[in-house]
Amino acid sequence: MKKIFDYIKSVRSEWFKIVWPSRDVVVRTTIMILVFSGLAALFFFIVDSILNALVGWIF
Repeated sequence: MKKIFDYIKSVRSEWFKIVWPSRDVVVRTTIMILVFSGLAALFFFIVDSILNALVGWIF
């Protein structure tokens, strides 16, 4: 039983060490993720279109 209480105490102490990001950081990070995801989607679309054209030209 002592181990359970020690575990709960350690979890509680670690919980208070968490540093949550500010709203500004979350918004900037989200925008960066959306931009880079869009760029990756555009890149793969272009590569797919080129490969599709090459395969269509070969066959």
